[in-house]
Amino acid sequence: MSKVKITLVKSPIDKTKRQKDTLKALGFRKVNQTVEHEGNPQIMGMVRVVQHLVQVENA
Repeated sequence: MSKVKITLVKSPIDKTKRQKDTLKALGFRKVNQTVEHEGNPQIMGMVRVVQHLVQVENA
């Protein structure tokens, strides 16, 4: 699979616990942080849950 770069662009403050837990599982700790993951179905499903908070690029 290809790598994807995921950047947290909006704050998770006032979001649901599920969305906050998903961001933590993806490795985010602060806004504007970028993490890189394999583009497998599990990661893409997690991104779909928080798609309104992140920006995704193919690496």
